[in-house]
Amino acid sequence: MNQHVSIFAILFLIILSNVFDTINQLFLKTSVNSLNLNINSIRNVISFILKLILIPKVWVGFTFCTLSLLVWLFVLSKADLNYAFPVGSAHYIFIALGSRVFLKEKVGFKRWVGTIFIIAGIIMLTCSNY
Repeated sequence: MNQHVSIFAILFLIILSNVFDTINQLFLKTSVNSLNLNINSIRNVISFILKLILIPKVWVGFTFCTLSLLVWLFVLSKADLNYAFPVGSAHYIFIALGSRVFLKEKVGFKRWVGTIFIIAGIIMLTCSNY
């Protein structure tokens, strides 16, 4: 890992990338949900895509996707991939929380238990000797 950037700065940037990506996913999900997808012909698929790209939330999602990518690329320039990628699994936590809070999706007990295991794994990885 590049010693010029502290581990806390790297963790913050990984979390920021995950937050941006979660916002992206939430905007894209609400955009897709606002349309009726009927894939019985190529014409319907093309119509769906054209309608989708006209939804402002899709572009907000793409913006956050781009921000996430830019932050992630910076992280990769400063940290080893075998450290950054597992810590990037925090994405699963944010998606579960965002889906529950903003999309009102049901997140079952087993999924929360799995999310807790992900959190435990992230903590073990970040606290391990580098």
